[in-house]
Amino acid sequence: MTIIERIKKISNQKGLSLQKTAELAGIGINSIYRWDKNTPSTSSLQSVADVLGVTTSYLLGENSMPNPNKLDLKDALDDEIILAFDGHDIPNEDKAKIKEYIQLLDLKRRSEHE
Repeated sequence: MTIIERIKKISNQKGLSLQKTAELAGIGINSIYRWDKNTPSTSSLQSVADVLGVTTSYLLGENSMPNPNKLDLKDALDDEIILAFDGHDIPNEDKAKIKEYIQLLDLKRRSEHE
């Protein structure tokens, strides 16, 4: 995946176009499109990463996690990752219950903000 593909992916997840992402990053609105042929400056890349809430390492393809300090529980609970709590593995049945509970909390939180 290229820098532009990564930026598109995260921008789309956040409901942003590439031009809006560039605008929020304080760079020219068509700058990101040129990054397929030209290497972005460190400061421009950092600005885009900041807007998207990811690391520059992710955008450069050096790291597969957009933000190593942020773990999406939905992804973790859906994947075949072995989760543990206090040193004990969490069985798949419990992972399903945890996911249901988190979905309920999320639904409650969203309804309170409407």
